Amino acid sequence: MATWEFVLVSLAEGLVNGGFAGLFWIFIGTVVCYSTIVLSLAEMESMAPTSGGQYHWVSEFAPASCQKFLSYSAGWMSTLGWLAGYASGVFICSTLIQSLIEITNADFVFPNWQYTLMSIAFLVITIFFNTWGARSLPAIEIASLIGHMLCFAAIIIPLWVMCPKNSAKEVFTSFVDNGGWGNIGTACLVSQVAVLYCNLGSDSACHISEEVEDASWTVPRVMWWSYVLNVAMGIVVLVTMLFCIGTLDDALNAEVPYLQLFVNTGSNAVAFVLIIILLFLMFSSNITALATTSREVFAFSRDRGFPFSKWLSKIERKRNIPFNAVYATAFWSAVLCVINIGSTTAFNIIISLNLLALLSTYMLSIGCVCLKRIKGEPLPPARWSLGRYGLGINLFAFAYSAFAIVFSCFPSSLPVDTSTANWAPAVWSGVILSSAVTYLLHGRRHFTAPVVFVEGKRTGGLQGSE
Repeated sequence: MATWEFVLVSLAEGLVNGGFAGLFWIFIGTVVCYSTIVLSLAEMESMAPTSGGQYHWVSEFAPASCQKFLSYSAGWMSTLGWLAGYASGVFICSTLIQSLIEITNADFVFPNWQYTLMSIAFLVITIFFNTWGARSLPAIEIASLIGHMLCFAAIIIPLWVMCPKNSAKEVFTSFVDNGGWGNIGTACLVSQVAVLYCNLGSDSACHISEEVEDASWTVPRVMWWSYVLNVAMGIVVLVTMLFCIGTLDDALNAEVPYLQLFVNTGSNAVAFVLIIILLFLMFSSNITALATTSREVFAFSRDRGFPFSKWLSKIERKRNIPFNAVYATAFWSAVLCVINIGSTTAFNIIISLNLLALLSTYMLSIGCVCLKRIKGEPLPPARWSLGRYGLGINLFAFAYSAFAIVFSCFPSSLPVDTSTANWAPAVWSGVILSSAVTYLLHGRRHFTAPVVFVEGKRTGGLQGSE
């Protein structure tokens, strides 16, 4: 997770809907509600630690009559979600490059096609670190973690010391509706999409759980405490941003709000250094994101969920890395980056797609567990368990997932035309349709639901790869 970094580079867009106070209070409310989803996923991970994550859990917990199709759909949606998340990360790196130039040339703007080419260039570099340079990946992970912790202080201390401050009244009580929604409540709920985007990622650990010792105990704890720590750091950075970014009008009029925040220190040199720090952290997180996404593609292909699954699930034995899954992941993320050529709101489209896809898999897997609990059917033992609160937490998480999906379909403001519309629901629907067609043509005959391997192991029969 990289919550505080994403608060800086993407959350300021939420100032349009709610203003300073709206963004702060919707952040608090959203992270509390979303915590029930993290808790539910962590418990399922303890029950079934597997790289397949959501699609595996759906397979194991869904009613027998529909478990294969629902698992197949969850696999497609989870892969789409991580592809969109990875694409958004390289897109942000491109905006950081433009911000560096804008410090000394405020009128400079990359055309959309150059943004796309830069995003693809960052993407290609991350491929190297996940394939031929994979031996350096652990060192990069360690450097990224150290940077995530130390650079937190390196960013906020200069802002605290050097920036003029807004009043507490303005930060915590000033609500606005600049999105044209007609009421503050709707405006704030629309801005929760950006808040959710900043707090995604705790379930990424699921997709490398087969490479983790004692995964049923270790991974759920990692998921929960990484979420708690990142939320705490995110709140500190959010409050710092709201106090130090200048007036709301300045923030809204800025082409890049976080650049407005850094320039508000009064020093271009400081602003330049702070953006370089963010660029390093965001790029290293993209390397991690590609590793996670490619493992998701590999796991689903191992169960023959995609066309060309045999090729996608092939392992490069010398480095024990699924090279082909990495290449395919990067290619389809590049396709998503191309959206930017035709739309100036590409980033919002991609993050909405990221949310729609992942939230739908959360809703599916949590819903299956809820159903088993309501029916009183046995669940696999969980060493990290929600205990007697499990059903209540699961039900709330299921309802909140549905609620958040609705607002992920909203545009960022009104009125809407073809250039400002949120096309993510259309892409999401298209992928759902594609998965249904592919299931009929390919998955129904070739896809092996992970529950088959689980049941085989429990009875001493089939020997699966999970």
